[in-house]
Amino acid sequence: MREPTGDTIKSDETLLEILEALHSLDESTLTAIADEVDVSKSTVHRHLETLRARRFVSKGDEEYRLGLEFLRFGGAARERYPFHRQSKSIVQQVADQTGEFVGFLVEEQGVGTFIYCEMGTEGVPSEAKVGQNLLLHQSASGKAILAHLPAERRSRILDQYGLPPRTDETLTDRATLLDDLDEIRERGYAFAHEEYTDGLRAVAAPAFDADGTVIGSLVVAGPIHRMRGERFETDLPELVTGAVKEFQLTISYA
Repeated sequence: MREPTGDTIKSDETLLEILEALHSLDESTLTAIADEVDVSKSTVHRHLETLRARRFVSKGDEEYRLGLEFLRFGGAARERYPFHRQSKSIVQQVADQTGEFVGFLVEEQGVGTFIYCEMGTEGVPSEAKVGQNLLLHQSASGKAILAHLPAERRSRILDQYGLPPRTDETLTDRATLLDDLDEIRERGYAFAHEEYTDGLRAVAAPAFDADGTVIGSLVVAGPIHRMRGERFETDLPELVTGAVKEFQLTISYA
């Protein structure tokens, strides 16, 4: 999601592109990876063997895959994130209360990342998962954060990443998005109508630290047939905003 700049090292960019290819490709053969990153097979092979020597990549008969060493780094990144224990607790609590998918999203360098997700008893499979990155304009959780960032920073993020669609319902017109963000700030929570995943609606509330800086958002998402009427328009917004207030109280004493 991040474009290379003049300050980056080309070989590092290639290495990271190879890792992205390993993450996204269904068939991770040497040829497929080289084609994906548009680099010679010999160069890709050297990078892969370097990663394999450090357990960041493993290899079967023909295909490569991400190694389990990444679990250690991913776990450390989340454990060291501020308020991670409190966010886990509130996600589990709301998932139990709603039975739906619940996640806590944070923003880093203009991109949203889920640090905790929980599938309630009635939750439907979602593409959103721990570590999943998303552009902020594409979801309720992202818009809840985007609406409360300083205007100058919000503009820089939109300039950098643009407004590419994820579904046919994603807001891709800047003026329309800014109007939506104004409404989110006014009412205190965000809605999404199939903007991130077809067939799903979501409601999200922003979370703030003691200084009033937005630090994340709590989102509940579910299928349209359950996310409608009073439940979607009133009950769930009240629940997520109340849960966020509880979360903010717990972190104030952390």
